[in-house]
Amino acid sequence: MTAARQNPAPEFDILGFGAVAVDDLLYVDEYPPADSKVRVRHRRRQCGGLTGNALVAAARLGAGCAYVGVLGEDELSQVVARSLASEGIDLTYSSGRPDARPAHSTIIVDESRKTRTIFSSLEGPIGADPTWPEPELVRSSAVLLVDHHGLEGTLRAVRIARAGDVSVVADFERDPGPPFAELLGLVDHLIISERFARELTGLDEAAAAAVKLWQPGRQAVVVTCGARGCWYLPGPDEKTPRHCPAFAVKAIDTTGCGDVFHGAYAAVLARGENLPNRVRVASAVASLTASHSGGPARIPTRQGVETFLAEQDPG
Repeated sequence: MTAARQNPAPEFDILGFGAVAVDDLLYVDEYPPADSKVRVRHRRRQCGGLTGNALVAAARLGAGCAYVGVLGEDELSQVVARSLASEGIDLTYSSGRPDARPAHSTIIVDESRKTRTIFSSLEGPIGADPTWPEPELVRSSAVLLVDHHGLEGTLRAVRIARAGDVSVVADFERDPGPPFAELLGLVDHLIISERFARELTGLDEAAAAAVKLWQPGRQAVVVTCGARGCWYLPGPDEKTPRHCPAFAVKAIDTTGCGDVFHGAYAAVLARGENLPNRVRVASAVASLTASHSGGPARIPTRQGVETFLAEQDPG
């Protein structure tokens, strides 16, 4: 996994810089009280993380993807590497660091109450490396996919990208502190949840928050609202935000739906499609993901998305 720095930079549709994770899910009849013993009905290990899930979604839509964040030499890093590689995601240029670890969670699933209790840990560096990759690799890609982890390295990569007219799609869940304000200002495709949009703007309405988050240099602002769809503002010439309703599906598991929205959006952006179609495809991918359980395996393929959209009412 150590980056092959001597190789010439290839062209990728999407470079992913942010968090990857390993989740160990334990399914029990009921969450146990203290000092008790319960039987685990079954267990499952899956990979995810903000950027990990997004890259899988993009790859399944046909985008050429590479993960260039940090990975270690531990078992969990190897699990993530195998999982991403199985999706056709290139790891040649990931940054190998012995102290790096993916995020790791043990999740207790109470099957009677349909609740989850998450015990998470974060040990060592995660996300973008402060000095990697080489600028040529960044400039050769169509889209950068970033989140708020590894802030120093993320900001470095985004500065290079914006100077080279490379699009940046951001999945921010919180403000980790300086220099986040500069990073937020550099992102040209800002896609954030309604919750975080409220925190950033102080406004309760998603549509109004989208307007306030617009600034020169942006190409799109999207505020996602779960089952209520999303609001998006495509540019300064359109002062009124547009609403994209969510697709009507029976939601079974919404874990990671925001992540796959970002990945699908980035994939369609790399294909050069317009903003309404980017938002519609991303919404479809998120809806289809929510309608199944089973971790990354439930993220749909391009054919599945196109079939689903063809069945929808165009109105």
